[in-house]
Parts: sequence; C-alpha cells; structure tokens
Amino acid sequence: MNKTVTTFDYEELVRLLEETDDKYVFEKVNIVPKDDDLRDRLNKYVECSNMNRKAVLGIDIYKYSSFKEFEQSLIPFLFKLLFRETIEMCFNNHKFFFQKYTKQEIEDSFISTGDGGFVIFDIPLHALLFACNFSIVLRTHNSYHFYPKLRKIIGGISIRYAITYDQLYYFDKSHYGTAIINNARILSRDNLNRCLIDQNVYTWFTTNIDGFENLQILTISDMANIYDFQGSYDYSILKSSPDALFDEKPTREHGIINSDVLKIGEIHSKEAVLNIYNVHLQVTTHWQRQDMRKVITISLGNLNTSHLM
Repeated sequence: MNKTVTTFDYEELVRLLEETDDKYVFEKVNIVPKDDDLRDRLNKYVECSNMNRKAVLGIDIYKYSSFKEFEQSLIPFLFKLLFRETIEMCFNNHKFFFQKYTKQEIEDSFISTGDGGFVIFDIPLHALLFACNFSIVLRTHNSYHFYPKLRKIIGGISIRYAITYDQLYYFDKSHYGTAIINNARILSRDNLNRCLIDQNVYTWFTTNIDGFENLQILTISDMANIYDFQGSYDYSILKSSPDALFDEKPTREHGIINSDVLKIGEIHSKEAVLNIYNVHLQVTTHWQRQDMRKVITISLGNLNTSHLM
C-alpha cells in the first residue's frame, strides 16, 4: 500500500515563480497581469487529481477550557502519555494491521492543537482502531489504573473524535489538505463527546465490509481480505500474533460487540457542506501490562445525535 503523501517543495515552487513571474513590480499604472503561464506550471506541479487520500483521526479533549489553570498545564503532558500508550497497544494488539507503520512514524505524523490533535493514517480502519485503543487507554486513566496519582490531580477527562478520509499533502514539514480541514470543522461543530465520521469514511466501510455495522460480526479473515491489505501485507503475522478485536470466529465475549452508525445529516461550516455520521462502538478487550491483566469494556462515541449545530 502506497503511504506516500504528495509533497510540495518550497525551493521548487520558488523556481517556478522566478521563471514565470516578477518578484517586484512598481509601475506608475498598476496592471493586472495575465497568469496563464504560471497557472499552467503550478497545475502541472500540484496535480490535485493525483493527491493520495489519507485518513485523519481528530482527537479533542472535551471541555478542556473548563479545567483550572494548574490542571490545564498538565493535560498536554497527560495527552502525550496516553498517546504513546495507545501506540504501544496498537502494535501489541493489531500487529497485522499496523505492520506498515513504525511507532516513530505515527508519533511524527501527529499534529498537536494543544488540547488534542490530528493523526494521519493510510485508511479509515487504522484510524478507527487507534481511536478504540485510545479510548481503552483513556478508561485506564479515568479508572485509576494508569498513573493513579496523576489521575487524582488532573481529574477525569473525556474525548471527542472525528475521522475523515480525503486529500492530503505535505509542505514545509507540515501536513495540509481537505482531510485535516474537514476534520477540524467537524470537531468544532460537535459540543458533545461523540465519534463523528464524514461521507468518505462511511463509503469506505460500506465498500470494503458492506457497512460499518458489520464490524461486530466479521472475523480476522474477513478483515484481512480487505483490498488495501492485498499484495504486500505479511499474513503469517496472523498466526503468530492474533488480533485483539477480530477473532477467527464471530464472538460476543470480546472484540467489537456492538457497532452502530447513524446519519446526522449535513452540517454547514463556512462554505463547506459535509455529510456527517455518528459512530458508536462497544469494545471489550484484555488490557495487560507487566503481570497485570484486566478485562475492560469501553464505548467509543455515543448514540446522542442531538445538538450538532
């Protein structure tokens, strides 16, 4: 699977300008120039139609501003602890799905917003699995299993999520594009702790697994046969490292035990119109660290579809 993000080089763009444009123009009469030559060169360089789609997971701490100043100052540190713990869980629990990543690559792709941020993945399934594991790690924090003294000092936190799947590009050591823009708009319109997805994510799951609701009944074999994993993925990993959520046979004892998706409708943000769906998962898994093992059931998102303004 091609993970290359379209990259724009600053020096190359400057070169195009120098070849087709004047840096400074001061005339007695201002004249708007013809731009056909520069426009053609930029169109060929950018090639929007060839930009790869990437999945973006937006994570936002719910009611961050309501924390007192001392607790607020510690939350970015806590978030990084939770984030790194989630990466460890993804590599331990889903070795097949995350075999094309490195831990450092996921950490480097994170775009911080102070009270959360955006993580970039190849496909929506990776983003959803990361969100599930983040919710599990968050539950261990909220229930005093993960640095309990820090939990008592900061208090419990709640998270809202958004997953988008759209064009993305890389410029000057940062990621930009529709996938991030739409994700930020969705999060900004949500005033609850939900998990929202856009139309492209909904379509991806419909195309690849016949609908989001099927997550609760599909086996690891079903998931491993998704088109994006064909060709270059090592299937021997499935024998040596079983997946924590998808079993060889459907089960209600662990994994994704409930999966619901509800269309909320269109939201208007600035000039964009986005079709939004509300996602709710119930996940049961074994949380194991060192010699400690505990069964944890969490909900990703909720079923409340009201007050999405």
